[in-house]
Amino acid sequence: MKLTIIGTGYVGLVTGACFAEMGNNVTCVDIDQHKIAGLKKGVLPIYEPGLEPMVANNHKNGRLRFCTSLTDPAAKSNMYFIAVGTPPEEDGSADLQYVLGVAREIGRHITQHTIVVDKSTVPVGTADKVKAAIDDELAKRGAKVSFDVVSNPEFLKEGAAVEDFMRPDRVIIGTDSEQVRKVMRDLYLPFMRTHERLLFMGVRDAEMAKYAGNAMLATKISFMNEIANLCERLGVDVENVRNGIGSDSRIGYSFIYPGAGYGGSCFPKDVKALIRMAKDHDYEPKVLGAVEARNNAQKQVLFEKIRHRFGPNLKGLCFGVWGLAFKPGTDDLREASSVVLLNALIGAGASIKAYDPVAMQTARREFPRAWFDSNQLKLMDEQYQALEGADAMVLVTEWKPFRHPDFDRIRKIMKQAVVFDGRNQYDPALLRQAGFEYSGIGRATPDKINL
Repeated sequence: MKLTIIGTGYVGLVTGACFAEMGNNVTCVDIDQHKIAGLKKGVLPIYEPGLEPMVANNHKNGRLRFCTSLTDPAAKSNMYFIAVGTPPEEDGSADLQYVLGVAREIGRHITQHTIVVDKSTVPVGTADKVKAAIDDELAKRGAKVSFDVVSNPEFLKEGAAVEDFMRPDRVIIGTDSEQVRKVMRDLYLPFMRTHERLLFMGVRDAEMAKYAGNAMLATKISFMNEIANLCERLGVDVENVRNGIGSDSRIGYSFIYPGAGYGGSCFPKDVKALIRMAKDHDYEPKVLGAVEARNNAQKQVLFEKIRHRFGPNLKGLCFGVWGLAFKPGTDDLREASSVVLLNALIGAGASIKAYDPVAMQTARREFPRAWFDSNQLKLMDEQYQALEGADAMVLVTEWKPFRHPDFDRIRKIMKQAVVFDGRNQYDPALLRQAGFEYSGIGRATPDKINL
């Protein structure tokens, strides 16, 4: 098939590369000329494992092209995927200006029957707005061109997006057209050779399924963080509790790991948008409100632990931070717990030496220049450098190189042997035996209370 993907962020670029990998002819369109120029040279705007060689190989073989406008002949197609951002408005609702802008652009250019696929995460009812925008542009042209608008939400995890796309656990298609179902089935069947995992439903059902899925996962995380905080106050080790409930097949182990809060481009934004949708329809989403409130509070937990240990004035203290990305496998700092922590530490007068295996360039670009100019934040080239002379180590992101470090070396190079484990990666008993003060999330302590 000949496909046009509009938007070259996480969703658009992964979608385009994976479709091209299966033999389709794909053109990715983005108005960012710098980004497109980089992609043509093999420079990706994002980090995602396995994506760079896939993009390079398919671009080299002519199956994956890049351009900046739908007027480019390479972008001419009868299937367009809208994969642009839907950032949150101040009230939490999804900003649809980019989605509808693309829809209008499609309406200005289509000349034959076209399938328009909403790949972006969009509120229920967006397909109707996309259809209206295209109809409006066709009317301005005096053109009569048939088209279908389809909802095909993505379920890609940052850090595993290529794997998720190539081996999906389900593909949801929202459409009422039998002909569109056939086309979409043909497009996706190469990704599911062992058994079909396509789920067809109404457009609005598909739009809601995406939000409900992310909200459910966010709920599991916030629930477990709530339990972890209670465990600290009761002298209970939440890791034993996690194993106890995770062994129940009705609950499972996924997304019940206590930590410093969820982040990224999806969960925070989608929970806010779902809350806004509910309120717009005169419904108070009490569970979703609690999920968001717990997550916001959870991002403060590490700083509260540090302040409890060292006092409110942290001037003259240095903290070695391991991990900046919101999760392993990505360079994404959006809504990351590390950002909240660094803001609080610097605001209290502390200095920070930080290291992340992948997100350093993003950190240099995204963090305030004043942090670097004042030397309150230094980004180190190697993980142990971040701990030299530190008064405490703070693990924020559970990258694999951080999971089994050399604690004998760490104890020797740190000023004080204090560890704040924001992801419960380490055994508290072993670290205490090695001479460290240890504070995790929901881990039992001798005095039963560990704030």
